[in-house]
Amino acid sequence: MRHGKYPFIIGFLVVPVALYVTFVVWAYIQAFYLSVYEWSGLGPVENFVGLGNFRKMWDDTTFWQSIKHNIFLLVFLPIITVVLALIFAFLLNVGGGHKGGVTRGVWGSKVYRIIFFFPQLLALAIVAVIFGRVFGPDKSGMINGLFPDSWQPWLFLADERYAMGCILVVLVWQAVGFYVVLFSAGMGNIPTEVYEAAAIDGASRMTLFFRITIPLLWNTVQVAWVYLGIAAFDAFALVNIMTVDRGGPDGATSVLSLMIYRNAFEFSQAGYASALGVVLFFLTLTFAWVTLSATRRESVEA
Repeated sequence: MRHGKYPFIIGFLVVPVALYVTFVVWAYIQAFYLSVYEWSGLGPVENFVGLGNFRKMWDDTTFWQSIKHNIFLLVFLPIITVVLALIFAFLLNVGGGHKGGVTRGVWGSKVYRIIFFFPQLLALAIVAVIFGRVFGPDKSGMINGLFPDSWQPWLFLADERYAMGCILVVLVWQAVGFYVVLFSAGMGNIPTEVYEAAAIDGASRMTLFFRITIPLLWNTVQVAWVYLGIAAFDAFALVNIMTVDRGGPDGATSVLSLMIYRNAFEFSQAGYASALGVVLFFLTLTFAWVTLSATRRESVEA
């Protein structure tokens, strides 16, 4: 540090920044470059088509179907996950009420924290395999296996009406535990004097939740919403492993990330896959910007 702080800081940053530029920024630049070429993924990149891949995308019914499914997840995944995580975190930290001068969670809250966080310990591919068996459309499925053989089993993933709902259920199950822990950490930073003063004034648990907890956690909720929205634009692993015919039945669970993978590695249309990636990039960026702008508010100090 005697020779100046800037050489010291640069020495620590040069390697991670170089790695980030090489494996992230350069990958984005390549995707934009390849999106204007018709390229199979092998051989030289020569056939320039300009906006041809994007015009092809406009007429691709699978693309619009995938957009619809991503929007479905974008609407319901953040709402359900954030609401459940806030409720559970509130119960685990404040739900027990104010006793003996201490605000506490419900009985057994420490055990519940572990239970809620458990899905985070499983790789998403493992979760997909497990729930693929749970929602199996025949009698081999765990839920269908509970019914007598004479009953018509639920089709679940083989039914176009319910397949996306099954994907949503699994995404919420897998994500909610992490956000319970995140919101619990945020609630732990709220001074207990705030809850104690409200309890002395006779505030109910509903008042504590809506008038104190949510306003003081607003920035955390905002970040969680953005992360969940980004997850809603992905869902690749679940759809690729869980669903019938990977995105079926009849495209009922297709999402943009799966389209990118299949066009690049199965249909040998790497240029078109890059164009899809560019669209997904701008959709995600737009969602994050709109969400942060729409939910911006003056910070509330505890």
